[in-house]
Amino acid sequence: MLRVFEYWFMRYRRTWRGTAVISFANPLLFLIGIGAGLGHLVDLHSSARMGDASYAAFFAPGLLAAAAMQTAFLESSWVVATAAMPDGAYQSTLPTPLDPEEVMAGHLLFVGFRVITSSAAFVIVMACFGLVSGARSPWVLLSAALTGLAFATPAAAWSVGVRVLRKGNTVFRMVIMPMYMFSGTFFALSQLPRPLRVLIEALPLAQGVELCRSLSLGTAAAGPTAARIGYLGALAVLGFVLARLAYRRRLHA
Repeated sequence: MLRVFEYWFMRYRRTWRGTAVISFANPLLFLIGIGAGLGHLVDLHSSARMGDASYAAFFAPGLLAAAAMQTAFLESSWVVATAAMPDGAYQSTLPTPLDPEEVMAGHLLFVGFRVITSSAAFVIVMACFGLVSGARSPWVLLSAALTGLAFATPAAAWSVGVRVLRKGNTVFRMVIMPMYMFSGTFFALSQLPRPLRVLIEALPLAQGVELCRSLSLGTAAAGPTAARIGYLGALAVLGFVLARLAYRRRLHA
């Protein structure tokens, strides 16, 4: 497993500067443009649904969860699908003693590394803006990592069997982007009609957003927090089990 992780890490060493810019520049621009810019207008017409928090403090942890989802999906969809192609990286492991489970676990370990490092960069930017306290930062970071894993393992389980890469674009446009827009990243779900709110609250990103937001704002209650952690953890474990089956089926085909 560690040898597979080392392989993906060595590849990443060639491109890390570009992702570092994205990891720091994206949250910085979003927080300035939406959190501080639009947030100033929202704060002038303060909404009781955000409690005592500013719009920037409300918005930032939601964006953190959404960014973790995007990073996890991108790293475990196209990359996995490409690696599983006949001329992909996975094929070079077939003559080695590595079995499909080790190939999968090593790659998912690297995806977790990418989610944690990019989320850590985001949390540092939040702390610099005073949007999260130092004591709450580690819990917010772990929540973002859990949100990312809840998407990474199911995405890898699906992507390793994909034989047409453009299917990844379809899933991104039809599933990931709508979830990004409507899972409460930019607004409070309590403003929605109840039937629609119940439907959206069932989405994993909505649970990740609420988990990160409640921990960041210090409003987390034990029961709902445990339920959200259990929900996201169950998705990650289920995706891991399905990925084991899918990797074995594809690499032994």
